Amino acid sequence: MMALGTMAGGWKVVKTLGRGVTKVKPVGGFCAEAGAGTCLLLCSLVGIPVSTTHVVTGSIIGVGSTQRLSAIRWGVAGKIVWAWVLTIPCAAAVSAILYFAAHRL
Repeated sequence: MMALGTMAGGWKVVKTLGRGVTKVKPVGGFCAEAGAGTCLLLCSLVGIPVSTTHVVTGSIIGVGSTQRLSAIRWGVAGKIVWAWVLTIPCAAAVSAILYFAAHRL
């Protein structure tokens, strides 16, 4: 399902991160991916669970901020953060509803 979701909406995510948050040039993309990969590797070695999407987004914001802070579209970044904040309780609510419905049937 994750692969299908990426196929269906993956380009929107790539477009939002690569153009919506800040404009990323190839060298910036390389640095963001190298930084994200390093962070993910270190967190994995230490045993800290992290979200790949969060790490990559943070890396892209980091690369964009090296140009200047105004190069970041903070409105877009804020919407991403709100989506992250709302995802966990919404997923929990949907899972609880499905659990209770499955047990009633």
